[in-house]
Amino acid sequence: MTYASARHRLHILALTTALFAAPLFACAQSVAAPGKDTQPMKIRLLIHGQVIPATLYDNSSARDFYTMLPLTLALEDYAATEKIGYPPRKLDTTAAPEGHAPAVGDITYYAPWGNLALFHKGFRYSSGLVSLGKIESGVELLRLSGKVAVVVERVE
Repeated sequence: MTYASARHRLHILALTTALFAAPLFACAQSVAAPGKDTQPMKIRLLIHGQVIPATLYDNSSARDFYTMLPLTLALEDYAATEKIGYPPRKLDTTAAPEGHAPAVGDITYYAPWGNLALFHKGFRYSSGLVSLGKIESGVELLRLSGKVAVVVERVE
């Protein structure tokens, strides 16, 4: 066997091993990951008796916010782009990315100020903004002008 053919066989063997081992490794990681909540964190926001369904992402900040629910917040307009309100305490931002570029319907947390921000318009990347989840429908209710009371609760 020549050096080139032996090298070719090693490449084939390595590729085959990688193709078969990767799914097994991924499965092992997902089963062994401690503390990961595999159930989606479904929530609803109640504004003027109307329901806005949403889902929180699986990250430390979203899980921390979920532990506070149910929660009533006074939301106010900010920059004609979002409604903001203040939870009773700051959220855990361990391992949070440096920032986020929010889109319509994003539920976020602005760590420097400690406020929740619900976006009814997209906005540019902002340092300190942590993505918590996504509103599924009813974003137009966030466009109501002025202060609005919102109840945020778990959907079990």
